[in-house]
Amino acid sequence: MISVDAAVKATVLIVEDEHLLRLMAADVIAGAGFDVVEATNADEAIFILKSRSDIRIVFTDIQMPGSMDGMKLAAFVRNRWPPIELIITSARCGSEFVDLPDRAIFLPKPYNYGDVVAMLHRLAA
Repeated sequence: MISVDAAVKATVLIVEDEHLLRLMAADVIAGAGFDVVEATNADEAIFILKSRSDIRIVFTDIQMPGSMDGMKLAAFVRNRWPPIELIITSARCGSEFVDLPDRAIFLPKPYNYGDVVAMLHRLAA
């Protein structure tokens, strides 16, 4: 089992345009011992990533407004910040329909928060 101390050192950037989903995810992930930063779209996420060096995991939805969707954000993150881990989620398509960047994990919505936390602990280890 991974200790909470290992999780506390990991900061998760949640990128989700649906307010309630973002708040719920932030609450659960913070409750599991992670530091949480929130963004409502990819543009905001990139601004945060450029200004902070502590983001270890990006948890992003695919469909969202702005200059790029979650898949383009994930590709940008993988190219610009290769060590950052990626979890990509969607209710509209399955993993068989998305071309994931290297090491990215697809998680279909609705997701089980216990699975999300376990996945985050594994990625933060």
